[in-house]
Amino acid sequence: MTLPRLYAIVDVQRNADPVAFAEQLFAAGVRLLQLRDKETRPRVTLSVAREIKRMAPKDAVLIMNDRADLCLAAGFHGVHVGQDDLSAEAARRVCAEPLIVGVSTHNLEQLREADAGPADYIAFGPVFGTTSKQNPDPTVGLERLREARRLTKKPLVAIGGISRVNCGSVLDAGADSVAVISDLCDEPQAAVKEFLRILG
Repeated sequence: MTLPRLYAIVDVQRNADPVAFAEQLFAAGVRLLQLRDKETRPRVTLSVAREIKRMAPKDAVLIMNDRADLCLAAGFHGVHVGQDDLSAEAARRVCAEPLIVGVSTHNLEQLREADAGPADYIAFGPVFGTTSKQNPDPTVGLERLREARRLTKKPLVAIGGISRVNCGSVLDAGADSVAVISDLCDEPQAAVKEFLRILG
């Protein structure tokens, strides 16, 4: 599979109106978007997800964080799981192909395991320091990202502290796509357009 260069993450805990925020991202050109909600009740998450699905462009790919069941219920295109969530194998049993399964990894051992499993793409990071997690894993840096690139042929998504300032270096290190949360929040449309210009 080929991923868009920019992987936008809508975090319900950071965005006061996640649906309006997603709408701005789509209007600026985002075509790969993940909905992340670590705290809200599933019924509320599902309602937000269905609203995003309703107004998303037809060519947009929508990924649900953690919850394979909500991915199906909302009509999303895939699910993304972390190391402490549902396993990639279990996610694949719920979200059969052609639905997408992505998995987060934080070191090369986890990446090798993900490469051998059913994940369609692998996220690796945090590449840089991040403020979007309360207890982030240790940063991996660009050199470890280069090692990760050598270890898998699956699409590689870099995540963690990625901004318009450093995203070019992340692509140069071998990432296929960059996942962004914080640097989209203040001026989403302007930020997306600049990301897309830099990422090419």
